[in-house]
Amino acid sequence: MTDLIAAHPFAATGHRDRHAIYDALNRRGPVHRVPLPNGTEGWLVTGYDTARIALTDQRLVKRGPASGPYARQLPPDITAAVYHSMLDQNPPDHTRLRKLVAAAFTRRRSEQLAPRVQEITDALIAGFADRDRVDLLTAFAYPLPITVICELLGVPPGDRHLFRMWIGPLVAGLMSPFEEFAAAATALVHYTRELLARKRAEPADDLLSALVAVRDGADALTEDELTSMVFLLLAAGHETTVNLILNGMLALLEHPDQLAGLRTRPDRIGAAVEELLRYDGPVQTALPLVCVAPMTLAGIELRPREIVLVSPLAASRDPATAHDAARLDVFRDSPHLAFGYGVHHCLGAPLARVEGRIALGTLVSRFPRMRLAVPAAELVRPAGMVINGLTALPVTPR
Repeated sequence: MTDLIAAHPFAATGHRDRHAIYDALNRRGPVHRVPLPNGTEGWLVTGYDTARIALTDQRLVKRGPASGPYARQLPPDITAAVYHSMLDQNPPDHTRLRKLVAAAFTRRRSEQLAPRVQEITDALIAGFADRDRVDLLTAFAYPLPITVICELLGVPPGDRHLFRMWIGPLVAGLMSPFEEFAAAATALVHYTRELLARKRAEPADDLLSALVAVRDGADALTEDELTSMVFLLLAAGHETTVNLILNGMLALLEHPDQLAGLRTRPDRIGAAVEELLRYDGPVQTALPLVCVAPMTLAGIELRPREIVLVSPLAASRDPATAHDAARLDVFRDSPHLAFGYGVHHCLGAPLARVEGRIALGTLVSRFPRMRLAVPAAELVRPAGMVINGLTALPVTPR
């Protein structure tokens, strides 16, 4: 077990290696001492019940803007422009910021976007349906959610390709070299500031124009909160959904019996998405928490200033909670923590569910002969603490 912890899951890049480490840790217990990418140590929560406690205990809090990856090495204006989102804050600031965008991501509003999501899905599929081999990441799983969130925000179509090269290093955090991280953060901040200036000059019927109005209105959204909000919505609004689609389709392709069952019961796609989120979700760990008062967590004594990481990926497969947790079963009811828990529960969960349901349901129905184009053992997962995804998913569609 010592070797497994030393080779922590954040650096595991083999397709099944990360789950093997987390599954081994869960067999040992719900909380573990692990090395962190910055050279320090922290506590990693992998148990389901313990994760729910950690995500709601007021003695474990977000560390604020100064604690983001490379926050102290970046130019101060870049740090401030990136790390003032609601994801970095505790109540009441978190509550205030979340309220400003909550109406755009309700279940009702997300379902209203379903016809447009289906339209984008159909157009993307038409672009590769006749090909013998395609990377599902670049041809489908990335362009679908980035198009949806950019249309919602009001990002011009010609600019959307820029985000892929920026968001990758940013979500990898400390696993990215500083130079790459700093270049991506600086470029994104400069672009965001220019885009917001355009929205001020020419407001439109989009979320960015609405946020600009809030910035200039009575709710006193600061400029750094505004740029940080855009960064969060762009990153969280597409990166997790990209990997929901990729991980979900891979799981189905690796389990032909489950795929066949879903084809006979297409009405189960919504429930299947929940099971796929449980089985191989897109979020590896939530952003770090810091202990602010002595406490006990699953028998572990935590001291002030100690760092706690909660892993929704591991917790959702905790065998103490889910029967036969390492087995995929798209017909079971699937409680999971893929969207977090408590006040920081993912705001975009309703939209992600709509996109996942339509994307996976359409792929399953349109491509009855789809299969992996390479052995599953050759698939690679990018190193990182936050995202659990794939660098590519080559498939043979027909």
